[in-house]
Amino acid sequence: VQLQASGGGLVQPGGSLRLSCAASGRAFSWYDMAWFRQDTGKERESLAAISGSGLRTFHTDSVKDRFTVSRDNAKNMIFLQMNRLNPEDTAVYYCAASFTSGSLTDSNRYTFSGQGTQVTVSS
Repeated sequence: VQLQASGGGLVQPGGSLRLSCAASGRAFSWYDMAWFRQDTGKERESLAAISGSGLRTFHTDSVKDRFTVSRDNAKNMIFLQMNRLNPEDTAVYYCAASFTSGSLTDSNRYTFSGQGTQVTVSS
């Protein structure tokens, strides 16, 4: 599966962005999907995950009141709606897929493919 994240850009503090991730390949609805981010000099951070059916989601505590993960299996896409952005959200955002069973919160399950999208929050 090839993944391509998009939708990043420059946004002012307090603003919103909606990231998209397009996946190639078949059986997209079989895969749990997740969003991560990584800022320069920092470790990669897990943000959110969604089950293949879309019925189960996970959001890390630092973003759960501001970010929402969703998916459209008919379009082979997942999304990350990000609201009330602040400068600490500046990072490259990546989507990832899991081909194994397990917990949505297990970051080790996910495989990364493709480039991320840069999000910069600045006035």
